Amino acid sequence: MATISKLSTPTPTFFSLSSSFNSRSSSPRLPKVSVDFWNKGGFGSKLSSSSLSVRSNRSSGVCLVVRSSVSGNGSPTKKTTLHDLYEKEGQSPWYDNLCRPVTDLLPLIASGVRGVTSNPAIFQKAISSSNAYNDQFRELVQSGKDIESAYWELVIKDIQDACKLFEPIYDQTDGGDGYVSVEVSPRLADDTQGTIEAAKWLHKVVDRPNVYIKIPATAPCVPSIKEVIAQGISVNVTLIFSLARYEDVIDAYLDGLEASGLSDLSRVTSVASFFVSRVDTMIDKMLEKIGTPEALDLRGKAAVAQAALAYQLYQKKFSGPRWEALVQKGAKKQRLLWASTSVKNPAYPDTLYVDPLVGPDTVSTMPDQALQAFIDHGIVSRTIDSNVSEAEGIYSALEKLGIDWGHVGSQLELEGVDAFKKSFDSLLDTLQEKANSLKLVSP
Repeated sequence: MATISKLSTPTPTFFSLSSSFNSRSSSPRLPKVSVDFWNKGGFGSKLSSSSLSVRSNRSSGVCLVVRSSVSGNGSPTKKTTLHDLYEKEGQSPWYDNLCRPVTDLLPLIASGVRGVTSNPAIFQKAISSSNAYNDQFRELVQSGKDIESAYWELVIKDIQDACKLFEPIYDQTDGGDGYVSVEVSPRLADDTQGTIEAAKWLHKVVDRPNVYIKIPATAPCVPSIKEVIAQGISVNVTLIFSLARYEDVIDAYLDGLEASGLSDLSRVTSVASFFVSRVDTMIDKMLEKIGTPEALDLRGKAAVAQAALAYQLYQKKFSGPRWEALVQKGAKKQRLLWASTSVKNPAYPDTLYVDPLVGPDTVSTMPDQALQAFIDHGIVSRTIDSNVSEAEGIYSALEKLGIDWGHVGSQLELEGVDAFKKSFDSLLDTLQEKANSLKLVSP
């Protein structure tokens, strides 16, 4: 386990992990601001003088709609909780989804979204459930592209188009925000050099200053992170499930900055995607198997507790002489990004993995449902370090019950990589079938 020293940190707002299962609507709703889900089919986006809406064809047929009140001249007059989250607490809200038409992101940007994350599962859903990719796909295959090459062309176009939309935020923050993430092939999760080459290739072909190349935090890819950072490429490190691996990721970032030889490090940035809800999903099952009152009382608390300790580690590692020497060259902190923020257990509050993790210089990337819930009734208040001692107590209590945090992290990493591989392979199969149905290639 990574060493966590007890640091003295400001605690502007008290947030108790043990009381985190209060009402879903524990804070007042913003006036005239709402987010709804509409069951509508088809693609397209619609902007009107009275609402901002996003309608996208998801595999589930569910569409995210953002509405904001407007003034007589048609400009938004009410900020959402997403604006408050960034402006008051320094946390950047990102959207964990991407599909065509990419212009569907515009209303979300207006509502306060400041970046986008994607992964193989997201593209699998987007491409397999929509006809919006057919024309480009047909052209690619007719030009002689194989199925996997065609896949990357589809993805790269979406990433480039999304980067363009977020470029104003990137420019306004001097490269501090406004990023769009694209992941290397999940088939490379155990291939150090292959990951390095894939990251360099993606960075070159996307050719946008605000793209993050996603690299998994597997043991073989930790050295890849260092090398890619040393090459001056900005990285989103994904699939982090434990404190020990998170510390390895931070060290890889610092090592990469030091090895870069660059006199100006200001354009080499990174986020570390620390996964949350999946931790509770696994540990809750272990606690239910133990079955004691003490064990059952700890359900739904492990993920937030570990995340709070990750923030303590973040503060510790990005301070002191080593970090200050890099700051002198323009280095920026590798921000913690909270990923897997959707609630898997319907008995839990729908903002459980957002509200307790609010803190400066962090990112929260939210899929549709989490984003909807937070805009509707999320709490904008610094909570990530409001009760560190309680987080430490929960972490230790779980260890005493026999929960092996190292095993949990390793197992979740294996499952995460495997899930992305399956999504990737499934999408390639879908594209092959689509090519066949379009009579582009022989069966």
